[in-house]
This record gives sequence, structure tokens and C-alpha cells, in this order.
Amino acid sequence: MNNERRKRITEALNLLQQAQSVIEEVRDEEQESYDNMPEGFQNGERGERAMMAIDALETAFGDLEGVMGSLEEAAA
Repeated sequence: MNNERRKRITEALNLLQQAQSVIEEVRDEEQESYDNMPEGFQNGERGERAMMAIDALETAFGDLEGVMGSLEEAAA
């Protein structure tokens, strides 16, 4: 891979790292919100929706790690 394409991959990696940071922050905020809910809400629909969102954000975070690993491998 030439330097120009490697540079573009590096730019993409930086953007993905920023996205991952935002996802992590939102996940942490959602987890804190869930943890502060009364137990009745945690066990109800509201808590279930929060946990589904947390799980989806964790999946997205992990998926981005895989994508970044692939890009790093491609740029090596």
C-alpha cells in the first residue's frame, strides 16, 4: 500500500476512534441511568429498553474494534 492510501486509512482510523469514544460515553451514561432507576423501572419495560440499548452499544463498540483491527492490518 502506498503512503497516500495508508494516510487515508489512518484518517479513517482516527474517525472510528472518535466514534468509539462517543459510543462508550453514551453506553456509560445509559448504564448509569439504568443503575439509578428504581427497581420497579429496572424490571419493567423502561429498564428492558435501557438494557437493550446498552447491549447494542456494547456490540457496536466491539464491532468497531474489529473494524479498526482490520484496517490496521491492511495498512501494515
